[in-house]
Amino acid sequence: MKHDLQTVKRAINGDADAFEELLFKEEKILYYKALSYVGKKEDALDAIQETAYNAFLAIGQLRNPEYFSTWLFRILIRECYRLLRERDQIIPYEESELLKRLDRIYDKEIDSFHLNEALSKLNSSYQTSIILFYYHDLSIKDISEVMEKPVGTVKTNLRRAKKILKMELERSYQLNEKVT
Repeated sequence: MKHDLQTVKRAINGDADAFEELLFKEEKILYYKALSYVGKKEDALDAIQETAYNAFLAIGQLRNPEYFSTWLFRILIRECYRLLRERDQIIPYEESELLKRLDRIYDKEIDSFHLNEALSKLNSSYQTSIILFYYHDLSIKDISEVMEKPVGTVKTNLRRAKKILKMELERSYQLNEKVT
C-alpha cells in the first residue's frame, strides 16, 4: 500500500498520531496476512499487537519512508514465526487459493490433502517463498526484502519448490490412482 510520505516522515520523527494513522490504513491487510500465517484469530491479533509495538519502537530507524509497508510486513512475519515457534507448528496457508494460483484443476478435496502434504515437505524457505509469491502476490523483489535474501536466492527457492511440489503431487496422484 502506498502511503503519504509526509505522514511516514512525521511518524519517523516521533509523531504518534501519524504512526497510528499509518497502522489504521494497514490494519485489514495486517490481519489477513497474520491470520494466513498463524491460523487463529487470537494469535493473529497478538501478532499484530506485537508488530505495532515493535514497529513503534523502531520507526525512527526506518531509512526509506517509501518502504514503510514492506518494513511493517517484515516485522509481522518475524512475529508470526515467533508465535509459530512457540507453538512448534508450520506455516498455515489457504489451500484453495494456492491451488488456483498453481493452476491445478483437480478434485478439491483430494487436492487439498495432497497439496497440504506436499507443502509440509518443503523446507521453510521454499514454503515461505511459495506462500508469499502465490498467495500474497508479492513480487520476487518484495519477497527478497521480506525474507532478507538476494533476489537470485528467492528465484532459486521458487523454482526448486515448484519442482518439488510437482514431483510430490504427481507421486501422490499416482499412488492414489493405484489405490482407487
